[in-house]
Amino acid sequence: MNEPQDPAPSPEASAPALERALSVPEWARRLSVLLDSALPIPGTKLRIGLDPILGALLPELGDALTAVLSLSLLWVAFRERVPKLVLARMLTNIALDAVLGAIPLVGDAFDFAFKANEKNLALIERHRRDPTRPATWGDRLVVSGVVVLAVACAALPLLLAAALLRFLLSGS
Repeated sequence: MNEPQDPAPSPEASAPALERALSVPEWARRLSVLLDSALPIPGTKLRIGLDPILGALLPELGDALTAVLSLSLLWVAFRERVPKLVLARMLTNIALDAVLGAIPLVGDAFDFAFKANEKNLALIERHRRDPTRPATWGDRLVVSGVVVLAVACAALPLLLAAALLRFLLSGS
């Protein structure tokens, strides 16, 4: 016998279900908001999260703690099979947030403005909307720029030491 079949869901009914299926886990979304924009600043449209607050209250320790929490978004992206270049961009966002955020006063302002977790959440959502989409040129540019900067930071002391050694040897 033929069993009755459910009618096809209407586009309106399936849109919320599709949106839920494409969205990141709710805990990850809440963590992102908590760290970057949980509290409104009265009298403005600006919001602040725990990241700059903890960075200001617990210098270095607060930035390290929020960086560790930020790594959980990286784990979500890894489980979602986000392209490696996008994972590198997410890790770059976390590293910039942690390193620059650790600078007293200036770092707290940077944490307030940069919002690394919201950026990383957007990267995960971009991948979930189109899992076959390759990394963008923006992803490549950010990661390449950080690699060049890291190499320059590592090479600069070596170049300075070589120049100092050459100066000392030539002066003798």
